[in-house]
Amino acid sequence: MHLHKKVVVITDASDGIGKAIALRLARDGMRIALVARNQERLQEVEVACKSLGADMVRFYKCDLSQRSQMKSTVENIVADFSGIDVLINNAGVWQKLAQLDEIEDDVIDEIIDTNLKGVIYMTKYALPSLRMQDEGIILNISSKSGVVAQDGQAAYTASKYGVRGFTEVLNKDLADTSIRVGGIYQAGTNTAMFAKADQDFPVNTFSEPSDLADVVATMLSLPQKIWLHDVRVEK
Repeated sequence: MHLHKKVVVITDASDGIGKAIALRLARDGMRIALVARNQERLQEVEVACKSLGADMVRFYKCDLSQRSQMKSTVENIVADFSGIDVLINNAGVWQKLAQLDEIEDDVIDEIIDTNLKGVIYMTKYALPSLRMQDEGIILNISSKSGVVAQDGQAAYTASKYGVRGFTEVLNKDLADTSIRVGGIYQAGTNTAMFAKADQDFPVNTFSEPSDLADVVATMLSLPQKIWLHDVRVEK
């Protein structure tokens, strides 16, 4: 895909991996719709993207665990940008390592609602616009936990295995369309996601968000006849 002036929607774009992806794609002159809950940080990313050369940038305050907000957000994006070429489902929350019966019910609900249902509904609402493009891409930023079961991650791993299954079914369902679907399964990345869940990890030893953003840019830039539908990113 030639990225210049293509419309990309990035969820959880206010910091971490989503922010890094937005800044990287701004350099390619894309039109960027930033989606997240924190309006102040979204505004900061918007300004940074414009300074880096994005053709157009707008932000949308949206809770990715709320179906009605996702629907209206996608409708607003389509109206503002006259369509969507790329959807990057990046939003996710971490579950502090614990046995299942030690995890609060609200935490389980938040993880499934954001990590899995958020991906499904954002994709559902964006699909009609994506189908109208000559070339469309859906990238689901998952996790190594969507490939390898790891101790103490019952809810988180369930959500990420779900994203993997969803991605693989989309690949089959959309095989005869102009839309390509890919999943990225990365190991630990140096973001604030773990700290938000009160999890103390040596994140400085993890991969950097900017490195993952380069992987995303490379995938989006592939010729239409070449595609990597399943990418594993290890440190």
